[in-house]
Amino acid sequence: MAKEKGSYDEDSIKSLDWKEHIRMRPGMYIGKLGDGSAFDDGIYVLIKEVMDNSIDEFMMGAGKRIDITVKEGSVSIRDYGRGIPLGKVVDVVSKINTGGKYDSDAFKKSIGLNGVGTKAVNALSNSFKVSSFRDGQVKTVEFARGEVIKDHKLAKSNEANGTYVEFKPDDTIFKKYHYVHEYIDRMVWNYAFLNTGLTLTLNGAEYKSENGLKDLLEKNISGEILYPIIHLKGEDIEIAMTHSNEHFSEEYYSYVNGQYTTQGGTHQAAFREAVVKTIREFYKKEFDPTDVRKSIIAAVSIKVQEPVFESQTKTKLGSQEIAPGGQSIRSFVGDFIKGQLDNYLHKNSDVAKAIEAKIVANERERKELSGIQKLARERAKKSSLHNKKLRDCRVHLDDAKNPRAHETTIFICEGDSASGSITKTRDVNTQAVFSLKGKPLNCFGLGKKVVYENEEFNLLQAALNIEEGLDDLRYNNVVIATDADVDGMHIRLLLLTFFLQFFPDLVKNGHVYILQTPLFRVRNKKETAYCYSDEERRAAIAKLGPKPEITRFKGLGEISPDEFKHFIGKDIRLEPVLLDQQASIQQLLNYYMGKNTQERQEFIIENLRVELDVEEDLVK
Repeated sequence: MAKEKGSYDEDSIKSLDWKEHIRMRPGMYIGKLGDGSAFDDGIYVLIKEVMDNSIDEFMMGAGKRIDITVKEGSVSIRDYGRGIPLGKVVDVVSKINTGGKYDSDAFKKSIGLNGVGTKAVNALSNSFKVSSFRDGQVKTVEFARGEVIKDHKLAKSNEANGTYVEFKPDDTIFKKYHYVHEYIDRMVWNYAFLNTGLTLTLNGAEYKSENGLKDLLEKNISGEILYPIIHLKGEDIEIAMTHSNEHFSEEYYSYVNGQYTTQGGTHQAAFREAVVKTIREFYKKEFDPTDVRKSIIAAVSIKVQEPVFESQTKTKLGSQEIAPGGQSIRSFVGDFIKGQLDNYLHKNSDVAKAIEAKIVANERERKELSGIQKLARERAKKSSLHNKKLRDCRVHLDDAKNPRAHETTIFICEGDSASGSITKTRDVNTQAVFSLKGKPLNCFGLGKKVVYENEEFNLLQAALNIEEGLDDLRYNNVVIATDADVDGMHIRLLLLTFFLQFFPDLVKNGHVYILQTPLFRVRNKKETAYCYSDEERRAAIAKLGPKPEITRFKGLGEISPDEFKHFIGKDIRLEPVLLDQQASIQQLLNYYMGKNTQERQEFIIENLRVELDVEEDLVK
């Protein structure tokens, strides 16, 4: 008898082994998949999961060096820790809920406690190889998608103790993936800053920090700071902080047991609260919290036993206590800040005076803007009600329990035709569309007041919900979707100026992208190829044969909704907007948006020659 559709019986119950479950639901273990364009794509989580094990070895006093190699999509990591016990190598990388981190004596303050990390890497890799070197012996096992393909016999070895892991992500899961060096570089630097005394190498380049979080801020801060970085260290806690002369918002780098908690959590909230309380008590004034924290740049790192994170990818700390029955994180961080920061301000009167002057200036500016802000919020609310600018999506970044929250995207378009095409084909659950009216204002050199007085900027700020910083950001991906012509490039530049001028952490934290859309369509009667470069156009012509039909897209409005669905779906191409960590934002803005300079003129002329050469070749 045929089984009724939708029936629920014994045959409906399935049991999956560990690797099948990981491969069927990879997002549960490593967050979003992606092609490597975003810093939080799964291929970087794979590196982090292996690295975390090596870092835990260092934290336990075993091994002071880790070597990383990333080449042609393959990753290898070699640490010099204790090495996996030789008889348990297979179990540690292929049996869920198996590992040494359940033993609190062997791993006191590690990052991962659920025994999943390297198993996920193993299951999601085309090839996975692990070697453990221990006391003159080596045990090596090779896997493919979690299956053992070669279990080498125990052999003698002259190598130092430690573990070697090599893997290549499965390209059937991570389609057309590529590693962006800047993302891995940032990850390795973070490991160095958080583990003073540890030496790391990435493709031969050395990474090492002597001053921990102080070095981290110095590397990440662009532009002038108000006073020298305050650097305070205690048992299981370290902070570094200063105020910027150029930023308008708060900027935080927070860590738990070496894990970069990009979404903050209880430790970051405790830090923000403690800084305000300590400064109020020091100056004996009830300063407004926003005036105290405006333009602050800080890093905070704590170490706790058995941390509880709000997701498998560990981007937000949920723990309330240091240990079961122990001191709360709020009081632990608060007591440290109260004692150490208060003591520092008493000893450094110049810094204390500078902070007070900054708070007073922030207060004065806030009061001057208060009336304008109120009107701006009312305009934004009214516009939202009438749905003039924003076609919102159903899921938002703050939906912590929704597994698709990290996919949330807002496309910023120019013109009704482009926004209309995207709106008709988008995923209404995770993709929103914001429509610009003409070119935005060049806000270079203007104050925050312009954000509220300019309708476009005010509504965009409201749509993103970033007026008070990134804590309430509504979309993980902010995608600039403009035409690939001169006007479109200009709009991109104006939007980037807006973000860098007033919300630089939006760019620094890897949320801003440029949508790549095809320049050409090459087709014959049987096949269609969309080409994103002249090189792809040539290859398509060669593949499709003589005299195919070639269309040059001059704007997004020329791409039909039926075609657009190919470019904003699973095969979407996003180019991340990356900032050189050594670059000054102010210098960048001055170069591109300030008065004409000889350097910029030469740059334009040189690139115009290249563009003309390409156009001439197309005509031929």
